[in-house]
Amino acid sequence: MCGIAAYYGFRKALPILLNALKNLEYRGYDSCGLALFENEKIYYVKTIGKVDNLVKESKFLSKINARIGIAHTRWATHGKVSKANTHPHFDCKKEIAVIHNGIVENFASLKRYLEERGHKFKSQTDTEVIPHLFEEMLKKYKEEEAWLNTVKLLEGAYAIVALYNGKLFLARKSSPLVIGIKDNNEFFIASDTVAIAKHTNKFVFLNDGEIGIIYGYTLEIKNLEGAKVNKEIKQIKQAEEQIDKGKYETFMLKEIFEQPLSIENAFKGRIAFKDVIPVFGGFNFNKLKKFKRLILFACGSSYNAGIYSKYLFDRFFDCHVELASEFKYNGKKISKEDLLIAISQSGETIDVLEALKKYKEKALMTLGIVNVVASSIAREVGAGIYLHAGREIGVAATKTYTSQLIVLFLFWLYLARKLGYINEKQAKAYINELIKLPGKVRKVLEANKYIKRLAKKYVAFNNALFLGRKFNYATALEGALKLKEIAYVHAEALSAGEMKHGPIALIDDKLYSIFIVPHDSITDKVINNMQEIKARKGKIIAITTRGKHLKQIKQLADDIIFVPNAKEELLPVLCIIPLQLFAYHIARLKGLDVDKPRNLAKTVTVE
Repeated sequence: MCGIAAYYGFRKALPILLNALKNLEYRGYDSCGLALFENEKIYYVKTIGKVDNLVKESKFLSKINARIGIAHTRWATHGKVSKANTHPHFDCKKEIAVIHNGIVENFASLKRYLEERGHKFKSQTDTEVIPHLFEEMLKKYKEEEAWLNTVKLLEGAYAIVALYNGKLFLARKSSPLVIGIKDNNEFFIASDTVAIAKHTNKFVFLNDGEIGIIYGYTLEIKNLEGAKVNKEIKQIKQAEEQIDKGKYETFMLKEIFEQPLSIENAFKGRIAFKDVIPVFGGFNFNKLKKFKRLILFACGSSYNAGIYSKYLFDRFFDCHVELASEFKYNGKKISKEDLLIAISQSGETIDVLEALKKYKEKALMTLGIVNVVASSIAREVGAGIYLHAGREIGVAATKTYTSQLIVLFLFWLYLARKLGYINEKQAKAYINELIKLPGKVRKVLEANKYIKRLAKKYVAFNNALFLGRKFNYATALEGALKLKEIAYVHAEALSAGEMKHGPIALIDDKLYSIFIVPHDSITDKVINNMQEIKARKGKIIAITTRGKHLKQIKQLADDIIFVPNAKEELLPVLCIIPLQLFAYHIARLKGLDVDKPRNLAKTVTVE
């Protein structure tokens, strides 16, 4: 949600800022704007819609030679989508321009305080209090002290860049802010390294409660007590990835078809054939093995991946999976016997990050499963596992979800082997199955045209049920989420055994049910649940494999999508892909933008 870009250096700022915003479009936004400083004056442009609109409307600024500027993509929270609410926001004199990610929780009281002192507001946003508050502080203090006192009064989560008097003033709490440095005198600021990776691979990450000031081609960072902070410059090997759809019509389709490679990348280099114990660098197993309870916490698709893993971990361990947005408030007691596992593809999900910060000191150890190198969660945890899925542009998770399943499976196998719950022969069987998985995914993708035809049959339906059991309960959750996210269809996911406990009342000719019913240890149980739907003349799509129950499944299902057989623990990787494609084609048939669904953002940075 929201994207920040800023520049201070020798080059023209405008093209650098626009390029950075283009790289941040994946985060989700509804408006954008920028401000440049040249000859003691601030020039600015705001626009509704895409960055391409901003490129057109800011062409007149190409005539000026501004070397300092800020830019922003906004995802609306406080106030509707409008130019007035678009960043940057200004003080009364338009001498201060501010861009901001996050939420100022005490903005109402600050606004009243400022209005009593004569400040006039032009937007409905919480952000606008920041430039006015800075303006008020400048009446009493010099610039640095005024900025420090401004930030001290803000409550909530924020990443802020203020442009004033040819200087950039920065602040961070909970929301990410990174400073790229080139030759020690050129600075690129962003909410994500990917926005500025084209220009440098050397970064400074602001921590919570730190401010920065860039002026005179130098960077100074201090804490909220005003003490100087010496920051490590981190060199990150992250080339700017080419944002290219290739032969595909959308990024989402491209990323669905990249899954054979992303799945392979998730396990490549982590399989040890000698002792058949997966390899993870950076773990202190002597400390790790002391855990008595695993607690996984996540949001959205990452939470669904956690639900999948619970069925693995529960075999040998006491495992809990928590919605991160509730975990922080549910009063669960955390002790030095708990291993906390934070799951987030972006590594910036604010609910996950805040829960992690609350509990990390109380736990035995914290582990992060993320896709983005050097993200906030990756830096906050004690140890981590990267997905290596590559950049995912589409807002709806596809390849990162299946990569999470693979990583969680490998971590389960690692613990089970290390602690003696699974022997070498059993582990070899799992590893051999894992290695075959990319090829089996390619077989699933060959059904794309058939799934598109199936989507045409069901595109007019506005309601759907997704039903699965055991490992594939998570598949039902994720399949329903995909249909909601990108096709705007009301979809509900259930454990198939729960149908008879109330939801069966929903069955009619205006709703269809998708059963995930591969041949596994509970196929016959799911078939019984299918019978309940069929007896009430409900329409059924079945995701299944070939096997002894196929005749029964064919008799019950109106339509069938086949996936290859696999070990039960790995079937969810294969079963989710047809559901990704089904949701994709429903959305495309409805003429929807699957890469940027309405109201959604790739990186969720507000609680």
